[in-house]
Amino acid sequence: MLRRLTDRAASYHHGMDATEPVFFNPLAEGYIDDPWSHLAEIREQDPVHHLLTGQWGLFRYDDTFTLLRDPSLSVDDENIDMERLERAALLEDVDPDDHNRSILNIDPPDHTRLRRLVSKAFTPRTIEALRPMIQRMVDEMLDQMAADGDTDVVERLAFPLPFDVISEMLGMPEADKDLIRDWSGAIVKMIDPVISEEEVAAALDADEKMGAHLAKVIDWKADNRGDDLLTLLLEAEDDGDTMTRRELRDQVSLLFIAGHETTVNLIGTGIRELLRHPDQFELVRAHGMPATGIDELLRWVSPVQITRRVATADIEFRGKRIPKGALILVSLASSNRDPDFWGPTADTLDLARANAGQHVSFGSGIHYCLGASLAKLEAEVAIESFAKRFGQVDIVGEPRWNGRINLRGLDELIVRTH
Repeated sequence: MLRRLTDRAASYHHGMDATEPVFFNPLAEGYIDDPWSHLAEIREQDPVHHLLTGQWGLFRYDDTFTLLRDPSLSVDDENIDMERLERAALLEDVDPDDHNRSILNIDPPDHTRLRRLVSKAFTPRTIEALRPMIQRMVDEMLDQMAADGDTDVVERLAFPLPFDVISEMLGMPEADKDLIRDWSGAIVKMIDPVISEEEVAAALDADEKMGAHLAKVIDWKADNRGDDLLTLLLEAEDDGDTMTRRELRDQVSLLFIAGHETTVNLIGTGIRELLRHPDQFELVRAHGMPATGIDELLRWVSPVQITRRVATADIEFRGKRIPKGALILVSLASSNRDPDFWGPTADTLDLARANAGQHVSFGSGIHYCLGASLAKLEAEVAIESFAKRFGQVDIVGEPRWNGRINLRGLDELIVRTH
C-alpha cells in the first residue's frame, strides 16, 4: 500500500498547479521531523479533507472538538465501511473474533460498563498518592544520567519511568522491558493512517505475543494478589459485574501500549522542546513547572497526533458530506496549533498560557483519556526535576525520531549535562 500511495501522490502532485489544494501525505520527506508546516497547509486550504487512502480528516480545532464530543459516533472498527479504505486488503488476516475489548475501541453500553470498572483504579487521590514513588524513581534516574555525562534522555528517563510506574502500580513480576518495548512499538504502528504489509504482519505477531505474556501475568496475579492495580482490576465490581479475563487483558495491554508510549513521547519531546526554547527551560529551572506548563507541552508536541471516529450516519462539516461508515481521522496535532482558536501565538511555546488546558491531546467527550492525570503527573515530576537538576544542558547531535506517524516521539535524545 505504501508504494501505491506514493505513486498516487506523485501523480496527483504532478497534475497540480499552484492554486490547487494540498493533500495530506505523511510519507512526504521531512514529515516525521516536522509535521507542523504540512498540517498548517491542510488546515488552511482543505480542513475537511478526503485522504488518498479513503479516510476523511478534520484539521480545525472547532471541528475536532465538535466531533469528539458527539456521542453518536463510533470507535468500533466493525462499523467501518472497509471497501472505502486502501488499507482494507492489509487487514484480511485479522481474526474478527479477536476484537480488542479495551475501552479505547468499544462503544456504549460496553464502553460505559468497562470504563466504570477501570476508573475505580484511577481516582485523583489514587494518582496523587503515586507522587513520592515517581519522584524517587526520577531522582534515581537523574543520578545515573549525571554520572553518564553524555546520556540518552529517552533510554535513561522517558522510557523507563512510565514503564516502571505502571509495572509497580500493577504489581507485576519483573518483565523484559526491551521485549515489551519491541512488541509495543510494532503494535502501535497499526493506528498509523498508512502502514505496509510488513508492518501489519509484525503488529499481528507482536500482539499475539503480548497477549500471551499478559495472560500469564494475570493468571499469576490471580494467585498472588496484593495491594496493587492489577488486583484491584481483578476484583473491580459494580452491582455484581466484573471484567472477563479477556477484557482485563485488553485493559492492561492498553495501559502498557497506548498509555506508556504516549507518556514516553511527552517526556522525551517535552524536554527537547524546552531545550530548544531556553527561556522556557530557565522558567522551569528557576521557578518550577507553571500550573499550565504540562498542558502547554501537551498542546505543543501532541504525543498522540491523530485519533479516530467512525460515522454512524451521514454527517456534514463545512459543507462537505462524510458518508456513513467512513473512518474519520481527527488531527489533534493540527487542532492544537490552530490560530483560529489559539490566536496569533498558536506557534509560540508559552508554559504560562492561560487556556493551555483546552488542548485536545487527551481527546474529549466520553472517550477522554482515562490515564490523563497519571501521564501529566509523570511528565511534571520528570521534566521539572530534570530542569532543576541540570543547570545547563546541550543537545548532542541530531535527535532520532521513532518514525511513527501517529504516536510521534523520539527514539533517542543525547544530551550533555553540566
